[in-house]
Amino acid sequence: MALTKVLVAVKTYPTLSNKYDELVCTAGFLEDGSWIRIYPIPFRKLDYESQYSKYDWVEVDLEKNRSDFRSESYRPRSIDTAFKIVGEIGTEKGTWRARKEIVLKNVHTNITELIAKARDPKQYISLAVFKPKAILDFTIESVARTWDKNKLEALKARANQLNLFSNSENPFEVVRKLPYKFSYKFSSEGGTESTLMIEDWEIGECWLSMKEMNKEHAKKLGKNILRTLQKRKICIYF
Repeated sequence: MALTKVLVAVKTYPTLSNKYDELVCTAGFLEDGSWIRIYPIPFRKLDYESQYSKYDWVEVDLEKNRSDFRSESYRPRSIDTAFKIVGEIGTEKGTWRARKEIVLKNVHTNITELIAKARDPKQYISLAVFKPKAILDFTIESVARTWDKNKLEALKARANQLNLFSNSENPFEVVRKLPYKFSYKFSSEGGTESTLMIEDWEIGECWLSMKEMNKEHAKKLGKNILRTLQKRKICIYF
């Protein structure tokens, strides 16, 4: 694929990797409107000028990710490949007109049909825009509060070694582990009910901006978010 222009639409919260330390998965649209997934990306280790935001247009040297059977999956040519930000699409005073023209070209409304396409060897669709019929619930569940011990120790050991040789004044610090799992429960055309986990970076930043939650706080927050999502004037797309 070589040098490729991508409109960034999805950026996951960082997770730890045995091979590449801390990684982010990014997805977006090519200029022809088709989906693309880019992984692995050591986002927080990229140079500042390469740290893109959602709805930035970026240029990056890509190749097919042979370790991933999904047709949309590509990877940077090397783990050090730079991302060049060449433009952005703003919100246009809240109308999102230009963003909608790209993102909403092909919207799915039946989750059963979408899953069938994902399992079809001739398609293997793994990225799509989906519009639910109704939001039924928004859940916040407690999960492990710390990263896997072995991964964390291996990452810290490599970081210490690099800091020793580079004499860095700003040593790399591992991103905080999210102690909660956030999910939507929704219905689609045909009456099917499903649950979908939220992995976007924004949900992590939202939690980090808040004080430590307990179970009661999480329950109250979930109800408040659900009320907002169920307002009739809000159009929800996944």
